[in-house]
Amino acid sequence: YCTDDNARALIVALRAAKLGVEEADQLSDLAAVYLSFIDYAQIPETGLFHNFLSYERRWLDRQGSDDCQGRVLWALGSAATYASKRGLIGLATRLFNQALPAAENILSPRAVALCLIGIHEYLRRFSGDVAAHRTREKLAGCIFERFRRHESSQWPWPESTLTYINARLPHALLLSGRWMNEPEMVQTALKSLEFLVKVQKAQEGFFEPVGYKGWYRRGGLKARFDQQPVEALSMLDACVEAWRVTGEKKWLREAQVCHEWFLGLNTLGESLYDHATGGCKDGLQAEGVNQNEGAESTLAWLLSTITMEEVRIEAAARDKSPREYQGAFLA
Repeated sequence: YCTDDNARALIVALRAAKLGVEEADQLSDLAAVYLSFIDYAQIPETGLFHNFLSYERRWLDRQGSDDCQGRVLWALGSAATYASKRGLIGLATRLFNQALPAAENILSPRAVALCLIGIHEYLRRFSGDVAAHRTREKLAGCIFERFRRHESSQWPWPESTLTYINARLPHALLLSGRWMNEPEMVQTALKSLEFLVKVQKAQEGFFEPVGYKGWYRRGGLKARFDQQPVEALSMLDACVEAWRVTGEKKWLREAQVCHEWFLGLNTLGESLYDHATGGCKDGLQAEGVNQNEGAESTLAWLLSTITMEEVRIEAAARDKSPREYQGAFLA
């Protein structure tokens, strides 16, 4: 059993329920299960979380990775804001506050970005939380300083290699710049996101993320495979946030391109979404589609679809033409 996947599933269940689907009560019950697992995974002495649990209910690690900590904080922030039951809100808030101090010691840029996304979710409901504001300021400053030290006009990125879930960095910086009223953060995030769009778009116009077999080192060649569903999700989320910040429709079009990657507009021209099972294949490999349908991939598909439905509703509320955004919707 995996805390990472319970965190992902918690976010999906709560945000789907918030859309008012018929299964909202069942989703709320599932959210309680996922949150209970996270509660069990927390290490009281440190506020950090285990990740891997054996079938015999024994933890297989001393603590989870930095990414795991960030992903759980994101899930707890989401639960504190989106849960409708008072008990879930109370438990999520307690776990979040116990985990928050440890987040300030995380160094991995992607884990820091995940923490920031979680803090912003939490602040949607608890906007006056001083500790959350302080931690956000520190973590956002860490990411921003990385960009300032390492980026260049030709390579507007804080590392020499593009690896995995790259878009989470500009996504987190966009959120921070927007809500901390830091225009320079916003501009840096938009510039790096434009760079990612260019790097991850095939000549034919479809989304083609950096492959896991080789990554993309500055001055080298971008690996085309393996392509993972979490890459489409992270890029989609960042583009949606860019639209919220700028109001520019081009970012919604880029988000739609990322969603269509799941549906066959990709390097192999094959759908990863499985209409028969409702699951999502595990990725694109040089030899074909990975036929396994794991939790991470299926949850990435579900959250991508939920986000596009949220965007459709939000765009309509902004008095935009909703027809532009009807390519993705909840069945």
